[in-house]
Amino acid sequence: MSTGLQWPENFDTTSPPKKAPMPRKDYPETPDGRYFVSKGRLWRKTDPSLDDSERRAAVKALMQARRDVGRAETEAQERDARDRMDAAKKRLGERGPVWWDDGAPDETRKAPWNSSYAEWWDGLDDDARARGNPD
Repeated sequence: MSTGLQWPENFDTTSPPKKAPMPRKDYPETPDGRYFVSKGRLWRKTDPSLDDSERRAAVKALMQARRDVGRAETEAQERDARDRMDAAKKRLGERGPVWWDDGAPDETRKAPWNSSYAEWWDGLDDDARARGNPD
């Protein structure tokens, strides 16, 4: 049965499809470098004082734990993987005590327009706000 669809003449049907690279998300970042905005929420960035090898090790542990959540066959395995995710995020400074020392509170998960960053958020152009709040 024909659907009426045809492959373009130069389309290679003999090779497996290539995995497209993930595009880098260009989320707005707060001027102080503490947060980025995604889905209308502030998310704490990685502690910039971490040395590269420590950061890489924590990211590797985080990615493995995320994969293990998806592969978990029991609730105990999933709980273990989620605990390892949390530990890696704490190593990265994305959870737990804040990594800055000026006394500013943690505003993770707040909407930027309802935070101490409201003036900064209002000053962004429409494109930047759309990247941080696609809804």
